[in-house]
Amino acid sequence: MSNPGATRPMSPHEWGMLLVLSILWGGSFYFIGIAVKGLPPFTIVFLRVAMAALILQLALPLAGLRFPLSRPVLVAFLGMGLLNNVIPFCLIVYGQKTIASGLASILNATTPLFAVLLTHLLTREEKVTRNKLIGVMLGFCGVVVMIGGSALTGLGDNVLAQLAVLAAAFVYGLAGVFGRRFKALDVPPLATAAGQVSASSLILLPIMLIVDRPWTLAAPGLDVWLAMLGLGVISTAAAYVLFFRILATAGATNLLLVTFLIPITAIILGTLRLGESLEGKHYLGMALIGAGLAAIDGRILQCLRRRPIGADPDAGV
Repeated sequence: MSNPGATRPMSPHEWGMLLVLSILWGGSFYFIGIAVKGLPPFTIVFLRVAMAALILQLALPLAGLRFPLSRPVLVAFLGMGLLNNVIPFCLIVYGQKTIASGLASILNATTPLFAVLLTHLLTREEKVTRNKLIGVMLGFCGVVVMIGGSALTGLGDNVLAQLAVLAAAFVYGLAGVFGRRFKALDVPPLATAAGQVSASSLILLPIMLIVDRPWTLAAPGLDVWLAMLGLGVISTAAAYVLFFRILATAGATNLLLVTFLIPITAIILGTLRLGESLEGKHYLGMALIGAGLAAIDGRILQCLRRRPIGADPDAGV
């Protein structure tokens, strides 16, 4: 089945969904920042996906949908849970034990680069174009500028941890390609999101019990539970419904551009919510990311090509 997103620019509606998704995932940094004060990493990850699974499973009958139980779909849910949640979450948790979050964010921003390569190699529809490659590179440079060159000072140290975060970005790229099959299997985005986080919950439960031993932990405060509620409901349940809707219509490469938008929304949310100030590097980084997204979309460049420099706009050129 052909992918519409591979043959045309994203529609304004799809760009809007991508922006909303970046806000939902950008907010996760705020929620996690509170949650880590009272809970260990794997417990946070498990509660995040388990809460989302419960919400989405309850939402299915309200939407008039049934949870698909055919073997091919269940196997696809298991694969998507591993690729989009369990493996990258575990790799990032391991990596961030020894490297700074800024460097981890830059390494994670390589996800669209891997997506461009993987979709070119593994699909027939989403091939590399010059505009797409230029746009992805501009977006990556924008993330580096926005987070700041100081985050790169640790580059070369803790190589294994850095490779773990890079591997997570590669796996996210694979997940974008793998998730395309749900459209062919005729699974609605809500059911796909429910299946993925349900499978992730089943896989992560024993990991959480063995590593974190949650029964030995002190009871977290109300602020931690409220943060977990936001993380599970807003940044996971709602976010993954949007994730699979965009994937079904716009394609894996376009979807994973959200990685470039997340730092923008996270910084803006920090400015509005935490009183942080925007610096010149933030504006420059946003401009580079905007230029990269415009190059990938292609419509602005097409308009510029149609109108020669210095041409009279009223001359019908």
